[in-house]
Amino acid sequence: MALGVPIDCIGAPGPSAEPFGCELAPRALRELGIPGEDRGDLAVRLVGTARDKRNGIKAWPAVATTTSAVRASVASVIADGGRPLLLGGCCTLLPGALAGARDTLGPIGLAYFDGHLDMYDGKTSPTGEPADMPIAVICGAGPRDWVSEVGRPVVAPSRIALVGPRDREEAIGLKSLVPEDVGIPVEATPDLIRSAGTDVVAAAALATAGQQFWVHLDVDVLDESVFPATDYLMPGGLTIDELTSLLTPLAADPGLIGFSVACYNPEKDRSGDSGKALAELLGTLFG
Repeated sequence: MALGVPIDCIGAPGPSAEPFGCELAPRALRELGIPGEDRGDLAVRLVGTARDKRNGIKAWPAVATTTSAVRASVASVIADGGRPLLLGGCCTLLPGALAGARDTLGPIGLAYFDGHLDMYDGKTSPTGEPADMPIAVICGAGPRDWVSEVGRPVVAPSRIALVGPRDREEAIGLKSLVPEDVGIPVEATPDLIRSAGTDVVAAAALATAGQQFWVHLDVDVLDESVFPATDYLMPGGLTIDELTSLLTPLAADPGLIGFSVACYNPEKDRSGDSGKALAELLGTLFG
């Protein structure tokens, strides 16, 4: 059941500004064809450029409002017997989504496909963008205000698998948390994925996430040459074929309770190729 979350924490415009960046992704993906029932978009937007003086999060009041709205909507979809497919937007949507799933189902796991670890807090994040922080927040180690908003922890670190990150050196240099600091057992870099094999890594992610789990996909897990329509480009990422091989067994598993996709920027997709590739991937997984 598709639900749009049209948010982008990079520019954080005023409320009357035209939609931009990742805010445009839900509409663009719908136009390309999304499987399943569509519940439309949540009425949310991240507004404000200043970092909160207490917690260091950019656009904090809007982050809290968005978190609450996503949490309630995900809980409602699951309570009605549906499986949410969240069309982001940026990764700021994830703590609310997981909180809603946990509220309805109890303890859950997470397979997190992202080019970044996303374990900063309001002090260590160089930008204050909340999309720097979702893994720290759901582990209970992020900014206190956001952790309090969703409860601690949303997902036990022992049930989180991080697939595709390649910013560990930068994160350590900025004094971010890293997986071993909180007890996350799986950090599968692209190099490890290629050496071990996608089937082995997918099996490890499934085993770690457990019997009921969420999958989150940030498209910057893909190599910048493969998927340039995102805002934080990095070399060394996955190919579409590798990503499809990793996601297919997770999408087919009966324990999958929800899926979210984030950080596709249609403004950087003049050819339309990236959007088509992403829509085809979602169709392959869920069509």
